[in-house]
Amino acid sequence: MSETRDTRSGMVALVGRPNVGKSTLVNALVGEKVSIVTPKPQTTRHRIIGVYTREDLQIALVDTPGLHTTAKSALNRVLNETAVASLAGIDLVLFMVEAGRWRDEDAAALARLARVEAPVGLVINKVDRVADKTELLPFIQSVSEKRQFAFVAPISAQKGRNLDAIIAECGTRMPAGPFLFPDDEYTDRNLRFIAAETVREKLTLFLQQELPYSAAVEIERFDSSDVPIEIHACIWVSRENHKAMVIGRGGQMLKKIGRAARLDLVSRLDTRVDLRLWVKVRENWIDSEASVRDLGH
Repeated sequence: MSETRDTRSGMVALVGRPNVGKSTLVNALVGEKVSIVTPKPQTTRHRIIGVYTREDLQIALVDTPGLHTTAKSALNRVLNETAVASLAGIDLVLFMVEAGRWRDEDAAALARLARVEAPVGLVINKVDRVADKTELLPFIQSVSEKRQFAFVAPISAQKGRNLDAIIAECGTRMPAGPFLFPDDEYTDRNLRFIAAETVREKLTLFLQQELPYSAAVEIERFDSSDVPIEIHACIWVSRENHKAMVIGRGGQMLKKIGRAARLDLVSRLDTRVDLRLWVKVRENWIDSEASVRDLGH
């Protein structure tokens, strides 16, 4: 990287209630699969950085767990803490809402930004799902009045609409300085983490109706010294009946999850992968903060 190049770089946090499309937007802006995406709330459990880089600009997009009002379990409390802690040292916040839908959780998430000193932009996602476009303007006006926002950007992260506006708004607010990450790096997470999240994504997609979100994935072996890469992953659930759901009749569900995860990893890592899965029970782990943190959250 040339030291004479004039560059700008900074940190941008995406904040909002669960399921407003934060991870989808990060993936769309970066052009790579940084965060897993499922229709189920609370899919994102970690502070994950996706890195957008062009010749003169680098934006570190901080994907955060969705802020929610019901924090009864230790897992929920830790996710809220992770989201709030991610606001430290941020140059810009993107507050995301879903077009046409304002809920108590949106209000609670916005309230968390009351003391944030960084500018806050309002991103209204999923505008493609609003059939009557005349409803958009009054909704945008209503949300815009709830705080003094640096800018307002109606977008569709899934359809890739108006994403250039997000880059432009972020770019003008990034401080001058060297890049925070190497030019060719698109996330701060390593392959071990990516493997665990890939398994959890398939688990959630295939069992989103049956299985509560109280499932976690722990990589017990990751050996990339040879081909195929050898990955052993344990799926932790909180009850015996959940274990039966994950395994399925004759082990078919676990095989389905493993097959889909392996194919995804082969595509992403561009090499052969030997993925082995098994399921273990840790009773009510989501209610123990020690267990939650022990499992990597």
